[in-house]
Amino acid sequence: MDIVGDRKFVEIPGDSMLELPPLLVHGGSPARMDRVMDMATRVVEQEDMVPTLLLDEHVNPHDVERRKLDMAVNLVDNYLGFLRHWHWGDGIVEWIRQCETTFELRPELRCLLRPDVWPHAGRSSFVRLLEDKAVPTSGVDIEKAVGLRLTFRQTPPIGMMSDQFLFYLNRQIADTAYHAWSDMNPEPISSLPPERFRVEVVTM
Repeated sequence: MDIVGDRKFVEIPGDSMLELPPLLVHGGSPARMDRVMDMATRVVEQEDMVPTLLLDEHVNPHDVERRKLDMAVNLVDNYLGFLRHWHWGDGIVEWIRQCETTFELRPELRCLLRPDVWPHAGRSSFVRLLEDKAVPTSGVDIEKAVGLRLTFRQTPPIGMMSDQFLFYLNRQIADTAYHAWSDMNPEPISSLPPERFRVEVVTM
């Protein structure tokens, strides 16, 4: 077992580079952006997002409509960010399953995932491996992505989300979900040495 700082890394026999399954990430843009915009506009109306002051009779109605449109656009932008993270999380969760299968098929890796053997790796070790490898994510936070996928089995339409969730709550909810999931792995968890694994990200 190698120890670097406060982190422990499992030892893998040999020195060859090990190929892991490709991480497949599907695009997260909805097919009908016009429908998404319509739903966002309804959310603005239903959540009373326009301050009462703007509804005063002395306020230009065009300014009110412009403010509503700006809010709807911001909601859509946040929703697209949610979709991008969720699709990354969905790809990572499936990739972890494939990696577990790969480990089971390779004698030198099989014991690394057994909690009765120490040092061992856990499912969260694969997430840490992606972070250590600095895989290109185009700004997607990997832990948040996994947390959102753990929270939502499928992507909900924007009309089912509150403005509070899209603007403020999704980060905290995703973090809580991820850390609750990672804490389910029996301690102590060791990391996978990034220099021993090759990971390819394929955007679908």
